[in-house]
Amino acid sequence: MARRKTEIFSLSFLDVIACGFGAIVLFYTILSAQAGVQREKRNDDLQAEVDRLEEEVLDGYKNLVVLRNALESTDEAVPAEGLSDRIIEETERLKQQLAEAEKDTLSKRETIERLKQDLRSLEEGNRRLSAGTPDPGKPGTRIKGFVGSGDRQYLTGLKVGGERILILVDVSASMMDDSVVNVIRLRNMPESRRMAAAKWRRTVASVDWLTSQLPAKAKFQAYAFNTQAKSLVAGSDGKWLDAGDAQALSGVLRELRRTVPQDGTSLENAFKAALALSPRPDNIILVTDGLPTQGDSPPAVRKTIDGEGRLKLFEKAIDKLPAGVPVNVILLPMEGDPLAPGAFWTLARRTNGAFLSPARDWP
Repeated sequence: MARRKTEIFSLSFLDVIACGFGAIVLFYTILSAQAGVQREKRNDDLQAEVDRLEEEVLDGYKNLVVLRNALESTDEAVPAEGLSDRIIEETERLKQQLAEAEKDTLSKRETIERLKQDLRSLEEGNRRLSAGTPDPGKPGTRIKGFVGSGDRQYLTGLKVGGERILILVDVSASMMDDSVVNVIRLRNMPESRRMAAAKWRRTVASVDWLTSQLPAKAKFQAYAFNTQAKSLVAGSDGKWLDAGDAQALSGVLRELRRTVPQDGTSLENAFKAALALSPRPDNIILVTDGLPTQGDSPPAVRKTIDGEGRLKLFEKAIDKLPAGVPVNVILLPMEGDPLAPGAFWTLARRTNGAFLSPARDWP
């Protein structure tokens, strides 16, 4: 008899599988229900905690408002307290200054009293001296003074007189030094160094001495010249100035001290400026160091000029000189110009002026 074939997936096996699956579904359903209950309980706890925190936050806001109001009140009180302290300090400082001012005033009063006593003593001495002097003499006529080295007296033969006195000052590059080499060297230096050159300082000192000798009632004018001529007092070209005007005299020296020696020398333009003055000068004082290097305009071709050429330019310049006016010459030293002393001495002699070749320490 043949054996019966065995079936794996029989009805009984499917029943067992279905029962097991149903048990699992039931177990999962039970667990899900318990989890939902626990979740709701946890949510309730969290909601209670949130409510409590919101109440604390509200209380915090209320306290914050109170603190802010208190802080504003404190901020208003602190500046007032600080201001009060500053006012007290300022008051004390002013009291101290007032006390010092009172002491200073007292000291000044004592000083004034001593000065009054000294003045009375001087007046008494003056009266005693006047009693023994029959004639007080004439008052001085100098507007400004000048004291040279050792307070020397200057016996130069140079007479600074007349009603209209013209001072012509050479401000060319050669007025910086006696040597041609040093002039070239200084010409390439800064302006401050050029104005501090020893020869230029002597020139300024010479003009200072000349202005101190001007008669108080005379008229004067001062021109600086190199290739052109212009007044040392701004805006006064062609005009006469009062020698009694101390401000005008100071202006001449002030402008001369800040003038930088430069360029060549045109004596012709200097004498043209003298000829343009009206009325004409009755005394000319010329401060220079040599013969001119050009005429009334620069040469078309720049080149070195020899002694004979410079002498011709000098003679041409004399033709522009006002007739009958004495020319007093102060000739500073300069190497390489041997014809200059004779030419200027002749000019001074011919016009009844004076010729001066000063020492290195003059004036």
